[in-house]
Amino acid sequence: MSCPHECCAVFGIFGDDHAAERTYFGLYALQHRGQESSGMAASDGERLHLRRGMGLVSQVFVQSDLESTLAGSAAIGHNRYSTTGSSEIANAQPILVQFKRGQIAAAHNGNLVNAAELRRRMEDEGSIFQTTTDSEVVLHLIAGSRKESVPDMVIDALSRVEGSYCLLLLTPEMLIAARDPRGFRPLCLGRLGEVTVVASESCAFDILGAEYVRPIESGEVLVVNQWGQQSFYMPKAAHKAHCIFEFIYFSRPDSWIFGEKVDKVRRKLGRLLAEEHPCDADIVIAVPDSANTAALGYSEASDIRFEIGLIRNHYIGRTFISPKQHERDRDVRLKFNPVGGVLRGKRVVLVEDSIVRGTTLRKLVRLVRNAGPAEVHVRVSSPPILSPCFFGIDMSTREELIAANHSVEEIRKFVGADSLKYLSVGKLLEAVENPQDYCAGCFTAKYPAPVPEEFDKEMLSVRKKKC
Repeated sequence: MSCPHECCAVFGIFGDDHAAERTYFGLYALQHRGQESSGMAASDGERLHLRRGMGLVSQVFVQSDLESTLAGSAAIGHNRYSTTGSSEIANAQPILVQFKRGQIAAAHNGNLVNAAELRRRMEDEGSIFQTTTDSEVVLHLIAGSRKESVPDMVIDALSRVEGSYCLLLLTPEMLIAARDPRGFRPLCLGRLGEVTVVASESCAFDILGAEYVRPIESGEVLVVNQWGQQSFYMPKAAHKAHCIFEFIYFSRPDSWIFGEKVDKVRRKLGRLLAEEHPCDADIVIAVPDSANTAALGYSEASDIRFEIGLIRNHYIGRTFISPKQHERDRDVRLKFNPVGGVLRGKRVVLVEDSIVRGTTLRKLVRLVRNAGPAEVHVRVSSPPILSPCFFGIDMSTREELIAANHSVEEIRKFVGADSLKYLSVGKLLEAVENPQDYCAGCFTAKYPAPVPEEFDKEMLSVRKKKC
């Protein structure tokens, strides 16, 4: 996988005396969605308490945080990779503010395409911002709402934003979970006895022994308090737009997202890839770990033996999450090692889940070739990425997308493969139920929502600041 960045993971829990500890483990299970910073806000019933830091979940929190500082019966947590806002502690989440109804904390996964416009307008009217994140824009909208109740203020605020959001809000008395009307990013509801849990992916429930109940619906605003749960709904969008990239790469294979099992879809992608682009080869290997399941599907459909040809050092984080390019370069060298006895003299099919810049794959092909295979054929379980994403994946300029600027043959030569084939868009959408409900804009340049013309330039400016 060559380096798109997913923005975040969110986790929330209400009605559990061990809320902070449960949130810690939930965030730990969701670490794959962001390694830049982690944070937690917890309610003791009267006030909210906050702990945030740069780094992994295990680096940010200590036992005393969970037992004293963050003690309470409700909490929300966040793992971050920045898609909007620079890489610094001020932009770590949750964000905690005081407003006319008291304290409120927010944790957000997504990208608001009109955040810059809203921010400029509010700054002109005198608003002061503490961060550069679009999440703070939502909090300003909530604080400025003239509605009476907090849930109504949240709904009023969300009616003014455009783009993708899975938003968790916590006050001393309630937890609110909201998902945008198109349902770009996943958010699911679980239950642990009488305790309510909400998370980006269901794998966060498994570590707690919680039961997966259902997805939070597109446009749903779920309010959880001492009296139970109540759902409100934003106006429906013309079409849903679930992110197909969640199945290709981001989500863990043991998760349920968008009502489907990731492992099932990812394995089907591999089978469809083998049907569409067969190869005369001796073994199939994967770029671990996100391509493992697709490689198994390719092996099953092609009847070519699956082997472990690359060993991944699991003490190194996902290369795409490293915020700086020089860190990604270093991580590739540290992260993978070829298995010479498996590869030597063999015609190898190397299955990759996607190619963004091509730089990581080029290094991997070189690693594999150094082990002495007869041939190296690359098969990609997604189509060429031709266009930026504006809804939660940090690949925001066409200049950084190799397929937007080069032919497949040019990419093959660049990465050093004997052959290179991508899954087609049509086959990609065959892998999911209700394909009309998915966004494939990064592969087709057809977006399900309007994107401001200046957004691409703004995101490029943000990326330069981050680097």
